[in-house]
Amino acid sequence: MGQDTYQFEGYTQVLEERNLQSLVKYMKSEECKNVVVMLGAGVSTSAGIPDFRSPETGLYANLARLKLPYPEAVFEINFFRNNPRPFYTLARELMPGKFRPTLTHSFVRLLAAHNLLSKCFTQNIDTLERRAGVPPELIIEAHGSFASQHCIKCKSSYDGDVLRRHILDGKVAICKQKKCGGLVKPDIVFFGEQLPHEFHTSLPRLRDADLLIVMGTSLTVHPFASLASMVSDICPRVLINLDLVGNFGSRSDDVVLLGKTDDVVRDLARELGWEEELDALWKETESSVVDHLAPKKQPEVPVSVKAADIPGQPLVIQGERLKPNGDKEPTPSEEETLKSEVDKLASEIEKALNVSEALGTQEESKSEKATADESGATPAEKEDEVKL
Repeated sequence: MGQDTYQFEGYTQVLEERNLQSLVKYMKSEECKNVVVMLGAGVSTSAGIPDFRSPETGLYANLARLKLPYPEAVFEINFFRNNPRPFYTLARELMPGKFRPTLTHSFVRLLAAHNLLSKCFTQNIDTLERRAGVPPELIIEAHGSFASQHCIKCKSSYDGDVLRRHILDGKVAICKQKKCGGLVKPDIVFFGEQLPHEFHTSLPRLRDADLLIVMGTSLTVHPFASLASMVSDICPRVLINLDLVGNFGSRSDDVVLLGKTDDVVRDLARELGWEEELDALWKETESSVVDHLAPKKQPEVPVSVKAADIPGQPLVIQGERLKPNGDKEPTPSEEETLKSEVDKLASEIEKALNVSEALGTQEESKSEKATADESGATPAEKEDEVKL
């Protein structure tokens, strides 16, 4: 169970005590009807999505191969206009559908299922809230997402399936509108762009909240970080995080539960009597993972055609492949086929970017990592917890 910690020394106003049991009792009461949730990068790391600055695994630490002037350039709109290829290469690694929503995402959906969720504000651009089944109208993607895409020149929308194909093929998507030819990018908020209109129009939900739950964020960047202070003084606030952040613990009804978000929400669901529902919802997310790199099924060559008539092409007879000389050729496994496709695409992208196999000296690598750690900048307001 998450560790309870707080700094406030006075009496509570709404909760009986500043602990999990009192929180559960309040959530079951008639007083708790409008729950607002804030999500950061920490809720997606267990899905396998790297954050931006973790040593070795952070995205910025692994951008050396893209030959960027500095790591954040990959998310700068002016840099994108001049050279969109680095972003397209990174986007392939972060393609929505590659990752399964976490238990925490399913917990947010569970709040919606119990008619408690008023709004879910997320810094993450990975669309895992949507894939977990949280109603789209309740989600505010503060830093945008891969859910939609537009031309940066004429602002016209672009087909999502076509963009995904371009990303996987290592090609830059160009607007198809007549006489435009602008670059296309997902609706992710880059440096130099405004936050979505929906972010600002949804702020009143915070003032009406009966409970605020903040999970997996460092609360270091505004305006997102300021949301935690917009709820009323008598609105209980809950922090579920690895570390104490922001001004949590300074209000009378702040509850701080330290630990991994998936572990703590399971404890909370168990106390609420929702654990079986939570597990069932999370199980549903298994089908949300999409294999973008799965090779298309090749048409089988009719058995009546001779191998000699198709130089170098094998025949397919009842699932077996025959070499031109008539010998059987073992059918590649799904894993072997996938690896071959990944290697091929990676090779094409690396070649297009002119990236050398030698990534420089150890000192240069350390310098780039240091730059990423010290910069304090991430997409959309330079948040070190913003996720892809």
